[in-house]
Amino acid sequence: MRLLLMYVLLVSGLSEAVIETYTFKTPEKQAQYNRLIDELRCPKCQNQNLSGSNAPIAQDLRFQIYRLLEEEQSEQEIIDFLVARYGEFVRYDPPVNAKTLALWLIPLFLLLLGGFVIYRIKTAGTFKDQSLLSDDEKQRLDEMLS
Repeated sequence: MRLLLMYVLLVSGLSEAVIETYTFKTPEKQAQYNRLIDELRCPKCQNQNLSGSNAPIAQDLRFQIYRLLEEEQSEQEIIDFLVARYGEFVRYDPPVNAKTLALWLIPLFLLLLGGFVIYRIKTAGTFKDQSLLSDDEKQRLDEMLS
């Protein structure tokens, strides 16, 4: 029974793997294709490029890129086409412009905020004004610190 279950699981996993073979006119077109599917993101998988995704939409986009390359479109034209259709999200490295400014500034803001919080935590525990302590408390504090 276990052997049958293992066989079913193995066969079902293999049926999901998709191997696409496209033939290109030149090695340069093949290199362009590989570069594009590596630098463009799968809209469904969110954090996976097109070359690493087996989602149906990623398969469609890989075919679309192949078709556009065969129609002699440039890499920039293909990227512009996909950005127009899926938005700047489809790019792993979006350009800095008015639409993507938040993507670039939010990490910087969070870094500065984190530094400020750490600074405040470190300085909050120190006594600036020791006049709040009585003489006995000052003496006990000095004994503890030495």
